[in-house]
Amino acid sequence: MNANQPIKRIAIFGSTGSIGTQALEVIEANTDKFSVEVLTAHNNDELLITQAKKFNPNIVVIGDDKKYNSVKEALSDTDVKVFAGEKALEEVAAMDCYDLMLAAIVGYAGLRPTLKAIDNGKAIALANKETLVVAGDIIMRKAVEKRIPIIPVDSEHSAIFQCLVGETRNRIEKIILTASGGPFIGRKPNYLVNVKREHALQHPNWSMGAKITIDSATLMNKGLEMIEAKWLFNLKPEQIQVVIHPQSIIHSMVQFEDGSIKAQLGLPDMKLPIQYALAFPGRIKNDFTRMDFKKISTLTFEEPDVKTFRNLGLAQTALEKAGNLPCIMNAANEIAVFAFLRNRINFLDMTDLIEKTMNTIPFIEKPTLEEYFESDGEARNFAADLIKL
Repeated sequence: MNANQPIKRIAIFGSTGSIGTQALEVIEANTDKFSVEVLTAHNNDELLITQAKKFNPNIVVIGDDKKYNSVKEALSDTDVKVFAGEKALEEVAAMDCYDLMLAAIVGYAGLRPTLKAIDNGKAIALANKETLVVAGDIIMRKAVEKRIPIIPVDSEHSAIFQCLVGETRNRIEKIILTASGGPFIGRKPNYLVNVKREHALQHPNWSMGAKITIDSATLMNKGLEMIEAKWLFNLKPEQIQVVIHPQSIIHSMVQFEDGSIKAQLGLPDMKLPIQYALAFPGRIKNDFTRMDFKKISTLTFEEPDVKTFRNLGLAQTALEKAGNLPCIMNAANEIAVFAFLRNRINFLDMTDLIEKTMNTIPFIEKPTLEEYFESDGEARNFAADLIKL
């Protein structure tokens, strides 16, 4: 970033999660370039209070109304304005006190605030893939109308985004999304049937929140990323390929119509794509660990096992059929992961639950925003009833 540029005011929606906390580390190292204007959390009031005291934002929002008093009281000796509730998230997203929203709320809950920010002409650093999975057509159309950038934070989509800089006029033949394969790469159903919560939360390469880690273990994360990529980069389903790359060094690739392939490489550290998104279009010097090719002897690639990890196949179906099916799939997946993390269902039951929900909730080819919200609710209720949540 240019030294003469004004400080960029950042709103972190989801500041207590894995992405939010790492973003604050990036900001703390670059206080001459960024300021924290908004911090929001769902129910982690203690960490939100700690962050607010350290970064002194203009506004904090605690999603859980019951935590409002504790946050308000703890920050009573500061100038920080405190709000609570889901509606407050939308209202703050529509304010003019920030320049860029880091959309890091996990899951469907991030959709409405992101829509409000776009409506208000705010740039988006998008870490919430479910927003595009659920309503990608509406989100991207609004972004184009408002002429605002949506800069991906996911390491895979950030890689593709970086590979496309300077390639505006060159046609993409396909993109290649890399997947680590998660902790159960090479395993078969007879092993997975006994997998417990603590096993699935042990990702070999990345440090992430619980929901994304489980999605990585089932390969649903890669399925969601395929749908996200379709909308971000205006692709057809057949232009999106997934390969298993256990080392997580190549974060993704773009193949152009002349057959040339560009890849973005780096150590598995989410602070790098976070920093890139916050600083875009510039790059910032940092002291992150550098990759040493002398220590990397092998990079391997293989086809994903969609017979064992059927979530990826379900996502492929949702990608191809489109309409409200990705929204239905995402809602069922969120319920399934919630239940698995609370030991209510088994690892392989998650896929069965998602498949039944996708086969039951009525399909709508061209949904309105309201119909997306309705489909999400129907899918959640159906999935929850199946497991008596």
